[in-house]
Amino acid sequence: RLLKEHFTIKTLEGFDVDEDSPAVTAAGALLDYVRDTQRTALSHIVRLETWRRGSHMIIDEATRRSLELTQTMRDGRRDNTLLGIMDQTSTPMGARLLADWLSSPLTDLEQIRQRLDAIEELIGDTTTRDQLRDQLKQIYDLQRLTSRVATGRCSARDLVCLAATLEQLPALRARLTARQARRLQTLEQRLELCPEARTSIRETLVDEPPLTLMDGGVIRPGFNGQLDELRDLARGGKQWIAAYQAKESQRTGIPNLKVGFNKVFGYYLEVTAAHWDKVPDDYIRKQTLKNQERYITPELKEYEDKVLRAEDQSKALEQELFAALREQIARYVPLLLRTADVLAEVDVFSGLAQLASTAGYCRPELTAEPVMDIREGRHPVLDRLMPSGQFVPNDVRLGIEDPASDRPVAGRVQVITGPNMAGKSTYIRQAALMTIMAQMGSFVPASEARLGVADRVFARVGASDELGRGQSTFMVEMTETARILNSATASSVVILDEIGRGTSTYDGISLAWAITEHLHDEIQCRTMFATHYHELTDLTKTLKHASNWNVAVQESNDDVVFLHRIVEGAAGRSYGIHVAKLAGVPRTVTERAARILETLENDHLNSDGKPRVPERPTSQQRKRQLSLFELPEDPVLEEIRQMQVDNLTPIQALQELYRIRQALVKK
Repeated sequence: RLLKEHFTIKTLEGFDVDEDSPAVTAAGALLDYVRDTQRTALSHIVRLETWRRGSHMIIDEATRRSLELTQTMRDGRRDNTLLGIMDQTSTPMGARLLADWLSSPLTDLEQIRQRLDAIEELIGDTTTRDQLRDQLKQIYDLQRLTSRVATGRCSARDLVCLAATLEQLPALRARLTARQARRLQTLEQRLELCPEARTSIRETLVDEPPLTLMDGGVIRPGFNGQLDELRDLARGGKQWIAAYQAKESQRTGIPNLKVGFNKVFGYYLEVTAAHWDKVPDDYIRKQTLKNQERYITPELKEYEDKVLRAEDQSKALEQELFAALREQIARYVPLLLRTADVLAEVDVFSGLAQLASTAGYCRPELTAEPVMDIREGRHPVLDRLMPSGQFVPNDVRLGIEDPASDRPVAGRVQVITGPNMAGKSTYIRQAALMTIMAQMGSFVPASEARLGVADRVFARVGASDELGRGQSTFMVEMTETARILNSATASSVVILDEIGRGTSTYDGISLAWAITEHLHDEIQCRTMFATHYHELTDLTKTLKHASNWNVAVQESNDDVVFLHRIVEGAAGRSYGIHVAKLAGVPRTVTERAARILETLENDHLNSDGKPRVPERPTSQQRKRQLSLFELPEDPVLEEIRQMQVDNLTPIQALQELYRIRQALVKK
């Protein structure tokens, strides 16, 4: 009911909204809250838009944090994030819209292509792009200005800024005329120039109005005859008072006679003690001070009344005229909001075109197939922060089928091994970031890119505690992993970095192994798994759509150089001890670690030098499995089950525990 009253309609069907939807209830509650808190007209709220789940990519908060889309993980700043390096906008409106696009990339291929077409055309027309960006820099925040107009809170300066913005629109619209990209054509048609609003503001207000309306001087001279007369009278009164002071000084022979003013009794004549004997009889004493006396005269009081009335009347009339102008401009709110949306979108397109042109980005090819084929891809943030040419580009190939074979050209699951600090995390992050960039309608940092539309992007990267919620690093890791396994679909993109490192080695390997199998067999989504568990490279022997990749390393004597190049195949070593050396760990410690590593590897590798990993259960066995923790019967376990713990004294309980431990040790 509240929504219908606000939009003055009888049904919400025109907004393509089901009136029984919970979203309608939420929208009504939100509108009621805004009405209650703002206590003003909300004429700038002119439509309802339904956010449909399938129309945008979903990016959960953990993924946003891991990929540093809008805030860095270290200090929460915007600098050095994807949004920070992509924001080449010229207006606050464009900056907000860019953040919205980044937060909710599209999944509709046609809409994505229309955005890419617009950017491509502006890349090819440098002159138009530069002219648009120059004009956009002259434009104020039209969305905020219009909001203040709609709520009746705009100042004279706000309206002058609004007029200055409207004055830029004819030339800006001319830049959009005869464009080839359909989206640019649509924007040109939707751009409202509002010339009447611009003219009304310029005719009514001075070019540089004072900060507040109470200061006066807001209305342009010549706009209203009555106001001009009142102003002349107020100014003339002040001139008369100056002349009156000179006349009375000459008449009385008091050289230092002054006309002053205070709020208690208005204008007065001030005479010092040395000239009290010269005060004429027609002066009326109003105040006696230590060395001065203050007087009034009938003539001074009469003129004072005229001046003060003129000033008060002129300010009141100014307020009336300004209120009428504000009400007149408020009628343009729907058109102004539409124009603000157009300007924001033009700003984003010109900014993304500028970024793509200066940073050497390519237009991605979007497809409905679940593929990821990127040539010479670069991490968008690091590529901009590092000196030109220093970032090492890499290819990404996922989900590429071979029609002539039952084996894919590139599997949909990548297991990436290699040294720490060599670039595994950067590699998988850049793939996820380019997917998001492409679907928001941006060019991407690569020489070529063919990307399948993703319904969701998941990133489990980095480690952090949630101490306030009583969750350890490993618990947070498993919670986020569970969310991925329960929510991902075949159209999703999943990147995982070092899953399982927060627990014991064998627990970690086991979990990482099983998680990868589940993503491959059950979900069947594009997955990139960076890990230091070299045991996982054996997954490619049993998983048809999995492939091994590693970070290339150049070894020379005892020296190791990380090439940051991702190549196909499994890594031979982890080089963790070498990284420890680079970090400054004492030599005695790293040498001892090398000897321990050799012992551990000999104990836990089979005769072929491979880790001992159990065979995968068949699909039949998986169906029969009832519990993740089903164990074979054990006499010790049975004895524990039968034990009457409540009947034991603390000493007896410790004795029983010691006896059971001894039995297990013997086994």
